[in-house]
Amino acid sequence: MHTPIQGFADRADAAEQLVDCLQAYRGCNPLVLAIPRGAVPMGRIIAERLGGEFDVVLVRKLGAPGNPEYAIGAIDEAGNTTMNPEVDPGDLDPASLAAEQQRQIAVMRKRRSTYMPHRPAISAQGRIVLVVDDGIATGSTMIAALKAVRLQNPETLICVSPVAPPESLKAVAPFADAVVCLLTVADFHAVSQFYRNFAAVDDTEVAAILQQSASAVQTGGAERKPSKL
Repeated sequence: MHTPIQGFADRADAAEQLVDCLQAYRGCNPLVLAIPRGAVPMGRIIAERLGGEFDVVLVRKLGAPGNPEYAIGAIDEAGNTTMNPEVDPGDLDPASLAAEQQRQIAVMRKRRSTYMPHRPAISAQGRIVLVVDDGIATGSTMIAALKAVRLQNPETLICVSPVAPPESLKAVAPFADAVVCLLTVADFHAVSQFYRNFAAVDDTEVAAILQQSASAVQTGGAERKPSKL
């Protein structure tokens, strides 16, 4: 386990710091899409502070055989796959990759039904969209998310993350219209390295946050524009 050398108290702290860098989108009713699960509490804070709507974009890391924590790529709900450029495709067993893809699609289908059983995903078409994660490691998950959202023809697509290594930001940049990142750190081992409190976020918490956000929209809470600072 790596000790935080610089970074954030927790995800809420990171979200509040990101809000300071996202004031250009305040009052423009942006759509904030968080990558579950860790980014969901952050996405809600950002959406509330900017006077926008909040939802999730479902993508999953593809774990390496025998080392599921190492991302060989990522996949979206439609099955579109983004491979980690550091991985040699010749080193992968096609059958194992296909099985991992199907496992992660099944996880996303289950999560979609758990998170939002009574409403469809909010459309990104014509919207200013902020795709948020709590950190970017290889970049494959964020790229998969950005590619999935781009297919919906947003007006503007922004990648938002508290921390990332420079090579990953360089890989992500072509898939977004803008990138907002607070810390760019070469000595990057894991996202948790940059948080003093990096508690796990479970599906129950995600579903509750999404339900609260949906209730706020129904009562007009998300439509109220914050007062100017």
